[in-house]
Amino acid sequence: MNPCELTAFVTAIANALANQLSDDELNLLGAVVTQLGDTLLTIAAQRSICGGKKN
Repeated sequence: MNPCELTAFVTAIANALANQLSDDELNLLGAVVTQLGDTLLTIAAQRSICGGKKN
């Protein structure tokens, strides 16, 4: 999947979710996904610094 296809895919998912969820549910889901992304980036950075070890 190229970068344009990936962004279109993510946008389609966001639009589908927005049509099914309330504003409160969207806010919560957005916060959860943001936390997930931040945590994954933290893990990746730590692995990079520590030589790629998986623990």
